Amino acid sequence: MDSDRIKGALNQAKGKVKEVAGEITGDAKLQAEGKGDQIKGKVQNAAGGVKDAVRDADRKTREI
Repeated sequence: MDSDRIKGALNQAKGKVKEVAGEITGDAKLQAEGKGDQIKGKVQNAAGGVKDAVRDADRKTREI
């Protein structure tokens, strides 16, 4: 598993916490930051998935 996938999951979780905290406190800025962190996490996770797929494909071609 690529480190970007782990970082992405952490950013998604951090973003969700910020978003909920913003909703509870009525802080629109914190809520928006949370949504931004979640999007950043999703992108990181996707990039990590692509890296994993490339790495797996490379391993398979080396086995041939």
